[in-house]
Amino acid sequence: MGKNIKAILLGDAMIPGKGFGEAWEKWMGAYGNDKVVGDWEPDWEKLQYRRLEVEKRGPEIEEVPAAVTESGADAELLAGLFVPVSSKLMEAMPNLRIVGVSRAGLENVNVQEATKRGVLVFNVQGRNAHAVSDFAVGMMLAECRNIARAHHAIKTGTWRKTFSNSAIVPELSGRTIGIIGFGYIGRLVAQKLSGFRVNCLVFDPYTSEEDIKEAGCTKAELETVLKESDFITLHARLTEANKNMIGEQEISLMKPTAYLINTGRAGLIDQQALAAALRKGTISGAALDVFTTEPIPADSDFLELDNVTLTTHIAGTTADALGNSPSLLLEDIRKFLNGEKPRFIVNSEVLENAEFIQWLGEKRE
Repeated sequence: MGKNIKAILLGDAMIPGKGFGEAWEKWMGAYGNDKVVGDWEPDWEKLQYRRLEVEKRGPEIEEVPAAVTESGADAELLAGLFVPVSSKLMEAMPNLRIVGVSRAGLENVNVQEATKRGVLVFNVQGRNAHAVSDFAVGMMLAECRNIARAHHAIKTGTWRKTFSNSAIVPELSGRTIGIIGFGYIGRLVAQKLSGFRVNCLVFDPYTSEEDIKEAGCTKAELETVLKESDFITLHARLTEANKNMIGEQEISLMKPTAYLINTGRAGLIDQQALAAALRKGTISGAALDVFTTEPIPADSDFLELDNVTLTTHIAGTTADALGNSPSLLLEDIRKFLNGEKPRFIVNSEVLENAEFIQWLGEKRE
């Protein structure tokens, strides 16, 4: 069996380090118990701010965690959730060979620098796919049927039955749903909506027409999706290329009776353009779980609007999704180290790095 691997496992307020430590014992025990377990940011409110800043500006804005500066010189593996894996961190861990994050997003990892240094990166794709897809469908219903607004009215002493869309409240059956981004989450949304007998249009330049058709959907250009959909739900990964992909021009193509749902990344939508469209009634409504600044500022335009449902970035937060993700990550790393086929390698070109090959050979002896 492989030789000992020293690891640093840094959780946070969302998934504490204890969870990573338990997952290590379950899946990586054969590689020793030489590990440092801690939390990058244990305060929930601070975590929400820091992780969002890292997602917007990259991991280089953060300092190297104390656990790394104190114990990282000879550590070979780093695992966590939102811990920022910067070039500075890698410099402090000269023997680092594997980085793993128990999330699909890689905004907190400098993958380019890791590849350059011969560090293999793992993430966990689909850990919260069921959670987010459930939530997206729920947000469609909550917004168009005024569920949250009616609840709020009752709780604040009003028996409200009239809303901004009262004359056009839709049923889902027979409607056209536009799905932007057809990865695992987008596919699950289509699957879960199939019982409503909807028509799904998909915009995803990276997914073939055949694969989309096999899922019971129709591949379409973005303009077509925007013009023909009654609901548009966003599930694309945020990149520099698609930042603000839904702006003033794109929103102007939507039906005045349409709804825009975002449980993906706030940066996919021009926030000011969306707020202006909602204020003018250019579209019927929106439901948002993600924002460019979190918590949402007290002066946000969205707080003044009656045709938007807002939630606190909780689409992917279920006990099932969070609790199981460290195990999914470390199980996959163990598979790789054991010579089995892993699922979650991000930068496979590292497998051709001479130093990495030598290290891996030593661990597999």
